[in-house]
Amino acid sequence: MNTEDRHIPLILASSSPSRRRLLVQAGIDPIIRPSKVDEPAVLAERARKLGRHLEDLDARERVSVLAEAKASAVQATMDAVKDAERRSRGDLVTFRPLSQGDSDASSRDPMSQVIGAWGGMLGAGRGPLLLGCDSLFSVDGAVMGKPHQPERALERLMAMRGRTGTLVTGHCLIDLATGQRARAVSSAQVTFGDYDRASMQAYVATGEPLEVAGSFTLEGLGSAFIQGIQGDPSGVMGLSMPTLRALAQELGVSWPDLWAGRVMPERRQTAGSTHGPEGLVAPVENVHQPGDGWVDCACGRRHWGLNGAAGVLLARRDARTGAPVSVLLQHRARWSAEGGTWGVPGGAISDGENPLEGGLRESYEEANIRPEDIQVVGSYLEDHGPWGYTTILAFERPGHQVEPRMNDDESIALEWVDLDKVGDLPLLKAFGQDWPHFRQRLETLAAEG
Repeated sequence: MNTEDRHIPLILASSSPSRRRLLVQAGIDPIIRPSKVDEPAVLAERARKLGRHLEDLDARERVSVLAEAKASAVQATMDAVKDAERRSRGDLVTFRPLSQGDSDASSRDPMSQVIGAWGGMLGAGRGPLLLGCDSLFSVDGAVMGKPHQPERALERLMAMRGRTGTLVTGHCLIDLATGQRARAVSSAQVTFGDYDRASMQAYVATGEPLEVAGSFTLEGLGSAFIQGIQGDPSGVMGLSMPTLRALAQELGVSWPDLWAGRVMPERRQTAGSTHGPEGLVAPVENVHQPGDGWVDCACGRRHWGLNGAAGVLLARRDARTGAPVSVLLQHRARWSAEGGTWGVPGGAISDGENPLEGGLRESYEEANIRPEDIQVVGSYLEDHGPWGYTTILAFERPGHQVEPRMNDDESIALEWVDLDKVGDLPLLKAFGQDWPHFRQRLETLAAEG
């Protein structure tokens, strides 16, 4: 079996740059799915169930509970995607613009058959693995969370000078194919050096210690103030790599199966580029997903998405007649390709995803379109050979309503646009060309029920 056949994707339920960096350096390119868990509420509920006060939960208990809560929250979203796949109906229409002279320039296939052929993460017999983590630092049993405020960070850092504390990191690893879970907590002793108040004021002014456990980082500016580490250093950075390897083995997954070695070196180089066709550059804080990158197409243009791209064209129907009356569109960020135009929420398909999974993930990240709130009724693939864009056609489910929200910085605005007014907007070129066809198809699908 070759490396590509063995590769199992890993989903990280966190947007922490430190955790992602640790995984990438270890050969694992994770898919990022932030959990958005309300941490204080989770801990308060845990204490209530145990009949204890929140202050009675020690650091190990807290990180264990939060790591599992984060993994469980993302698992629920993946289950919703799986349910949306199962409920999908209609056809996939494929158009091949680069082979219009051929008899097979277009085709139509039932979605149920197409999804089965696509495969994807949720159809796998093993994996993907989903990882939730949480870290806390304590000194003499007193838990020190993220300080948030500069004054609090400075006070803590000065109190920790010359002292030793314990950094604990909780891990919960879930095999989404089987539902099996493995959990563990790692710990390390961190000893701080001797430093003056002026140095700490300068450190706090950088902003680095404000949103990290214990008000310090081992891999950043704070490293110069740490005298020594006893235990696992990677755990101090928020994710214990030896612990993760042991948990993977507990679930029956060999560590090399998680390596992204199937990605060729030249592809890795392309994926690292954020420069678009017009030389535009994405914000440096944007989350990188495996599959991000530009493809040089036979049509003479560059397209975003090493595995292709996908998005969701969501229509809202009249409550009385059932006819589509509006669609949810995205006003694209200025830094993106054809920035300032309007189109459907979507983006690059990540490694291991099929087009439906990728489109549902991207549309949630960009527009808060939740898979449990929509009914997929068909799709359209513009197939260029080395690249393709899949537009997922969907309606809001009866009794459900999608409330658009910008969950990232890839949109200027999100709006429900009346069908008759879509053509008045400056549309993304490809979407503008396809819009008359999309509108007709949505109206036909709505009439069919």
